[in-house]
Amino acid sequence: MNEFRNWTSAAYGDARAGAYDRQVAGRADEHLAVELLSSLAQAGPALELGVGTGRLAIPLAESGTAVHGLDSSERMLDVLRAAPGGERVTALHGDMAAFDLPGRYRLVWVAFNSFFLLDSAGAQQDCFGTVARHLTPGGRFVIEAFVPAPEQFSATPALRVKDFSEGGMLLQASRHSDRDQTVESLDLEVTSGGFELYPTRIRYSWPAELDAMAGKAGLELEDRWETWSRQGFSADSRAHVSVYRRADG
Repeated sequence: MNEFRNWTSAAYGDARAGAYDRQVAGRADEHLAVELLSSLAQAGPALELGVGTGRLAIPLAESGTAVHGLDSSERMLDVLRAAPGGERVTALHGDMAAFDLPGRYRLVWVAFNSFFLLDSAGAQQDCFGTVARHLTPGGRFVIEAFVPAPEQFSATPALRVKDFSEGGMLLQASRHSDRDQTVESLDLEVTSGGFELYPTRIRYSWPAELDAMAGKAGLELEDRWETWSRQGFSADSRAHVSVYRRADG
């Protein structure tokens, strides 16, 4: 897959910006996410990492929280700015592992597995450290991500149908490195207008790994749920919403 030689999270966002809202449409938990984030951020300010097109940032801003959104993709930020309500979010261009902003935040969050777009353990640790420096005393960092499972990944390249409808279909080819904890995937979207290819590379981490990274950055786990509705987390959970708090708060 030559598409991954120069892959970056910015390239991911630039490629998907025009199709992203369509591809993730229909998630029923967005209002629950906004409710939880609002309860943590209150008036703010709050910062979303990997803000994308603003599917969470815009409704949170509309609820009364001062919201900033950071993304490595200028095209994603362009879509955010043009969206209804997008003017309520302060759009910032930057790398979520190494940003330097003048403000400090009551809440920083990263949703929908976007943390795993940081495709090395070092970059993920850097993100925790950068976030910790930008939190107010007692500020919180929220991560929404999947819980890796052995059966989730194939030892050999795999192909699956992600979506099939009258409007077209979405296929995904992927390969997994157990050693590096990385998954490279190539989505092929076929519609009546043609087709598009969307490469993605992620480095997944287990919750215990994230907890260790947080500890090194001076953050401590405050809560962990399976869903935004605060459903209890268990050994069988396949996703988590984890809340880390600055330890000096």
